[in-house]
Amino acid sequence: MCREFTSSRGPVRQALAGLRDDGLIGGGQGRRAVVLDAVPAQPFDTLLSFSHWAELMGRTPGQRTQQIALRRPEPAVAAALQLGPGARVVQLVRLRLLDGEPAMLERTTFVEPLGRTLLSVDLDAGSIYALLTACGVDLHAARHTFDAVAAERQDAALLEVAEGAPLLRERRLTTSSTGEPLEWSDDRYRPDIATVTISNTRRSRPGMARTWP
Repeated sequence: MCREFTSSRGPVRQALAGLRDDGLIGGGQGRRAVVLDAVPAQPFDTLLSFSHWAELMGRTPGQRTQQIALRRPEPAVAAALQLGPGARVVQLVRLRLLDGEPAMLERTTFVEPLGRTLLSVDLDAGSIYALLTACGVDLHAARHTFDAVAAERQDAALLEVAEGAPLLRERRLTTSSTGEPLEWSDDRYRPDIATVTISNTRRSRPGMARTWP
């Protein structure tokens, strides 16, 4: 590698160490570096949209909007978004696809000023995050909570699984750079499509990633 890239041993060793820390290669001192059989992963320390991430790994994203409405939020959602009595939100339900196959069902709630932007656009045309970012919306940070839930009737029908089948649920609160809540989402993934992997090293803080086969 030193000859191929006209480099000294130091930078080559640093590059290999970085790849090893990321879980992309195996081996170590005195052993040949081997590329590991790993699936692409989406880091959660960046706010990549489903569509953007799918395209980065060479998959074709898609979406089918099932519902969008301006309404009063459920008490738990209102509390998450720090909304007072009488506040309204824009809620939507979309089926997300990978290469034409059902992958995830998202139930997303946006605060009213932000959500109204979505009432007059084609939500099946692409990424909502990309649209909002282009409009200058300050999508700055997100907190993710994961658990497992049983597929309800709508989940099962849209994701093409049996009713009661286990699903991976991600609940996400997205905030602005000033900490203002903007979005609350309840996303449910087919477990044969998505997994969550947590990896860490002695040199870095733990990282978590969504992975797909």
